[in-house]
Amino acid sequence: MPLQTRAWRSAWSLPADVTFLNHGSFGLVPFDVQAARETWQRRVYANPMNFYLREMEVALVQAAERLGHLIGAAARDLVFVDNATMAMNIVAQSIELAAGDEVLLTNHEYGAVRRIWQKRCDRSGAKLVICNLPQPLDATSALADHLFSAVSARTKLLVFSQISSPTAVILPAEEICRRARDAGVRVCVDGPHALGVVPLNLEQLGCDYYCASCHKWLCAPTGSGFLYVSRKLQIQLNPMMVSWGGSIAGRPPTWQDEYNWQGTRDPAACLAIPAAIDFFERIGWDTFRTRTHELAKFARESITALTGMEALVPDSPDSYGPMISLPLPTNGLSAPAQGQRDPLQDWLWSSCRIEVPITWWHGQRLIRVSCHLYNDEEDIEKLVKALDRVSLRD
Repeated sequence: MPLQTRAWRSAWSLPADVTFLNHGSFGLVPFDVQAARETWQRRVYANPMNFYLREMEVALVQAAERLGHLIGAAARDLVFVDNATMAMNIVAQSIELAAGDEVLLTNHEYGAVRRIWQKRCDRSGAKLVICNLPQPLDATSALADHLFSAVSARTKLLVFSQISSPTAVILPAEEICRRARDAGVRVCVDGPHALGVVPLNLEQLGCDYYCASCHKWLCAPTGSGFLYVSRKLQIQLNPMMVSWGGSIAGRPPTWQDEYNWQGTRDPAACLAIPAAIDFFERIGWDTFRTRTHELAKFARESITALTGMEALVPDSPDSYGPMISLPLPTNGLSAPAQGQRDPLQDWLWSSCRIEVPITWWHGQRLIRVSCHLYNDEEDIEKLVKALDRVSLRD
């Protein structure tokens, strides 16, 4: 293991015998960030009355300012939530839909996101429209052309992932948002996999809503997510939980009050987000992005050589970042039932101590390899040797 990689790995509490290639699902939290969360928790527990009434709202604003600097958004336009799923539910609850309206998604959306909008459309009589993007995927104008061919006069909202979860493809977010503005269609971006992986400037992006989790690539604690809302729509937002409303510290009221105080809860995860940003700034964002893409590229080359099956996206950092989804032969299997795992995923863990998801997407069996700074080429080689043992050549 290269000396630099060994030093990076020591920043996490990852067991030495575990090969963790699934940061895209559940990110590992560095020791420094764990410590920051614990420090905030101690402040809460030391004197809850003082913390909630006098300190919490100021601390949340400061954390939002630090996050806003990273993502190109003003703190006044952000609220902290538990995760991107909660943020997306808030948007779905707030959008006015009527019979005949349409909500447009791509076929690369996260399953929970598709389910959120299907239920919302079912309740309102609106129609959920799924645009099947062409393969192989390419983050070009042709992809945007295909997507906007599905926009109609009834389209009220376009929802898309900046980086898709099942297929790990980077979509051309800037162009999609620009075309949506020109067409008068509101846009909600699902961004859990983009935060930290690609440079963000939400004000420049011009989306109406942006939902993200900080516990993935940013390595903040679980329970740290955010929702960005453009100013013209903030007054229309409906919280999922109704509490007192207003500032419990007596500050001037804002739209964020409904989200800052939703009953007594622990805000330490969100308050530790600045510590996660500090961690990456010490390493360097370019170092992180370049190194992890190189590892994903190595995984692409190695697994493709083993299976003989081509990747879903072009071999370019514009198309994928630290995460790559690659097709595997079905070997006569069919997609497992809801809630069940592919037996190969269970075998890789039980026999090889490798954590990596095997998913099924529209009939294709995919392995999604996520690489972070604690990974190295030996991790990829261990995975490829394990896959070779189960005869995955097409």
